[in-house]
Amino acid sequence: KPLPKALPVDQAMALADHHPDADDAGDPRLAARDHCIVELLYGCGLRVGELVGLDAGPGAQAAGWIDVADATAHVLGKGSKRRSVPVGAAALQALRHWIELRAQLAKPGEAALFVSNRGTRLSDSQVRTRLQGLARDAGLATGVHPHMLRHSFASHLLQSSGDLRAVQELLGHASITTTQVYTKLDFQIGRAHV
Repeated sequence: KPLPKALPVDQAMALADHHPDADDAGDPRLAARDHCIVELLYGCGLRVGELVGLDAGPGAQAAGWIDVADATAHVLGKGSKRRSVPVGAAALQALRHWIELRAQLAKPGEAALFVSNRGTRLSDSQVRTRLQGLARDAGLATGVHPHMLRHSFASHLLQSSGDLRAVQELLGHASITTTQVYTKLDFQIGRAHV
C-alpha cells in the first residue's frame, strides 16, 4: 500500500506563513479565509469534509464548530463520530481575523463558518482549488491537497512527540493500525533528510 504524501516541515511552514493581503482577485476577505483554512487543516489535522462542515457557532444542526474561548474544534468525522481537537494559537489568530470579515460575505442566516464570495458554504472542491493556488503562490513545487496537510499534521506531530496514541485520537482513527502508517512515513522522511 502506498504511503500517504506529506509535506516536509519547511514546506508546510512556508504554506502556513504565506498569507497575502489579498487573494488573486484582490479581495482581502478571501485571503483571510484561505489563510484560516490552511491553519486549521494543517494545525488541527482536519479532513476537508470536517472543515467545510464547520458552522460559525454551535447549534442543534451544526456538524461542527470551533469554541474559540476553549481553543477546541468540535467536528463530525468518519462514521458520524464526534471528536474534539485543540486549536493552536496561530489558527486561533487566523480564525479571529476571518470571523471579523465573515459577516461581510455570508448571506443572512448562513450557518457555515467558511463561505464563498457568493455567501454560501464552501464545497470540498472549492477548498481544494484554493489550496492548490495558495501552494503555488507560496512557491511549493508539489501539488498540495487538503488531505496532504492532514498527513503532514500527523507525521510532524509524530516526529515531535513520538506518541502514536495521541496522534490516533487527534486524527479520529478507530484503529491504531490506520495511524501506524505514519511511523513508516516518519522513517521515510527522516531517512531522506540524513
